[in-house]
Amino acid sequence: MFNKYLRHEKGITGLETAIILIAFVVVAAVFAYTVLSAGLFSTQKGQEAVYSGLKEAQSTLELKGSVIAVAGAIGSTGTIKQVSFVVSSVLGGEAIDFTEPSAASDNSGLADTGSNNKVVINYIDQDQNIKNLFWTVTKMGNDDGDNLLEVNEKFQVTVGGDNVTNPTAGDLLDALSTALTVNKTFDLEVVAPAGAVLVVERTTPAYIDTIMNLH
Repeated sequence: MFNKYLRHEKGITGLETAIILIAFVVVAAVFAYTVLSAGLFSTQKGQEAVYSGLKEAQSTLELKGSVIAVAGAIGSTGTIKQVSFVVSSVLGGEAIDFTEPSAASDNSGLADTGSNNKVVINYIDQDQNIKNLFWTVTKMGNDDGDNLLEVNEKFQVTVGGDNVTNPTAGDLLDALSTALTVNKTFDLEVVAPAGAVLVVERTTPAYIDTIMNLH
């Protein structure tokens, strides 16, 4: 009789052990799946961050060559009405839409409020911060005819517009509350849809000529 009971208990012990083992295996599998899923999720997010950073870098603008200023009035008390510079894309990356803004009809030197330009240019100096100036583009060298700044292309941007083709657009003299005169440091911020902001910082000389290279 005792041998019978002992054999019965051995069977129960073996079954309990099997159940516990199976429970451990299931728990371990669930834990492993959770860790694996978390790792894959982290890897995916890291990959997205890398691609996003690369896209930002490839969309960034860089300045090519000189910054040219055109005088509104010359002399030791002269003023500047236009500033132009050449840009290209860094690393030959993402194309940047340089569709020109529509000129406001009030000769203000600003872009129209309903304009569909993607690139915005702002002016900053010690006296003022003017947003969304009017500007025009001249395509230079290798150009495929569209408004996208692409690989191996260069665009000359003129801030202050072109009073010949846009007589009601105005220029920097109209846009600024305080004129850009001699011995004055100013920034032009070129804000593209993606990538870092290109800041063009220059100081005007003590004497304003008709056309000047702002070194």
